[in-house]
Amino acid sequence: MKLIRLYTALCLTLLLASAQAANIPAHIQQALPNARLSGEGSYRWFGLKIYDAALWVGEQGYQENSAFILNLNYARDLYGARIAQASIDEIRALKIGSSAQQEAWLSAMKALFPDVKEGSQISGMFIPEHGARFYLDGNVLGEIKDPVFAQAFFAIWLDPRTSAASLRNKLLATTP
Repeated sequence: MKLIRLYTALCLTLLLASAQAANIPAHIQQALPNARLSGEGSYRWFGLKIYDAALWVGEQGYQENSAFILNLNYARDLYGARIAQASIDEIRALKIGSSAQQEAWLSAMKALFPDVKEGSQISGMFIPEHGARFYLDGNVLGEIKDPVFAQAFFAIWLDPRTSAASLRNKLLATTP
């Protein structure tokens, strides 16, 4: 009887693990081994849903100096230049970086971020001491190799001073 219970428990554990792995986008599984969902939520602007966000972290959970991936699933069409401008506006509001850094970051984002359609996904990977890598619908867009930029960019969602505190709390739901 104990052997049957043990076997049943093992089967359930394997089934749950494979179900969770099946929900992890392939590019996230590849870039962040043992990824797990920390939390997810929606960002709204004046009541309009702009995107759904999901934060994927490694085994250790969210830590400021560990790799993670933020996945944004857009609910509407947006110009890449507008995404870049909104990002730098948030970074400026957080008072991160000098004016010269912010201008360089804005140029880099405008060159990298594409226009998106409803249903498009942009994922950003924080790579400690390196910078950030971006994906569009699971395909690599490119990197911005500036660790200060990467810290500033992801602070938009994860800094305690973010303008989207409710979304931050949802993204960090499993963080102690």
